[in-house]
Amino acid sequence: MSFLWPQLLWLLLALPLLVWLYLWLLGRRRKAALRFANLAMVKDAMGTGQRLRRHLPPALFLVSLALMALAIARPTTVLTLPTQHDMVVLAMDVSRSMLAEDVQPNRIVAAQAAARAFIAEQPMQTRIAIVAFAGSASVVQAPTNNRDDLLAAIDRFQLQRATAIGNAIVVSLATIFPEARIDIDAVNSTRRGGGVPLPPPDAAPDGPAFKPVPPGSYPSAVIVLLTDGQTTTGVDPIEAAKMAADRGVRIFTVGIGTKEGEILRTEGWSMRVRLDEESLKTISFLTRGEYFYAGTAMDLKKVYSSLNTRFSLEKRQTEITALFAAAAALFAVLAAGLSVLWFNRIL
Repeated sequence: MSFLWPQLLWLLLALPLLVWLYLWLLGRRRKAALRFANLAMVKDAMGTGQRLRRHLPPALFLVSLALMALAIARPTTVLTLPTQHDMVVLAMDVSRSMLAEDVQPNRIVAAQAAARAFIAEQPMQTRIAIVAFAGSASVVQAPTNNRDDLLAAIDRFQLQRATAIGNAIVVSLATIFPEARIDIDAVNSTRRGGGVPLPPPDAAPDGPAFKPVPPGSYPSAVIVLLTDGQTTTGVDPIEAAKMAADRGVRIFTVGIGTKEGEILRTEGWSMRVRLDEESLKTISFLTRGEYFYAGTAMDLKKVYSSLNTRFSLEKRQTEITALFAAAAALFAVLAAGLSVLWFNRIL
């Protein structure tokens, strides 16, 4: 548990002072009672239970004050809560390595089938966008609730050379934040060792400067990124992930294919394809997402099904001030009620 206003926890220091004040007042009452000759008889009549009963309402009230002090400091904790995203961006690798047949019938066909099932299970009010990436990245379907348009976009995938995972992340962010006016053409012109740098932090032309937010704190959209390879061109994927983290957008990464790598031969050319799990894990870690590995078509379907569960129940840092305030009120009412019931006075 943490606190949004931890500097106010000093109020708890008043509790020992209140305990001392209570004991001091109790001592004064005892001194006054010594004036009566029958004090011993009064004590015997009260009994141990009666004497303990005298201190219970003040003790409950002290607990109430402690809870009030904690509530003022605005406590927060991580809770698993129902959630619903307004937008999901599917960023899918369409590089030629997706023709590999280690995932039957091949990687791209298995990925398309899993994406269709994923789309079918999303709530109708959730808009879905599709970004396809290879040597560059582009939005092949703008955010929409129309499932037919989404399925048609998946069917139109055209395989290309190279892999630009970083570009896919930046283009996905441009889709989520159109007001940022990220220059996608400039991003796709970037090459390792040259080209333009990452887009600057977004800000409205006459608005305030961009301010980073805590990673994973943006509740309205997530990115699901699927790839079978490693970055060969374009924006550094780790830097792109930091860009997403600064905007609070979580990225769930899915690795498909052979971890060890294999030689893919097709149309008279050959290349070695290898899954870069470390980069995918780093991307998900930086953005407070999660990494999944799918070695088979069945694994891939399970991954997408699991993502649906994670989207409906989400762990989130949540302020619980109201709970502490309610508990404080309950203890205060209980203390006052017992005092009135037993002694016909409020504390």
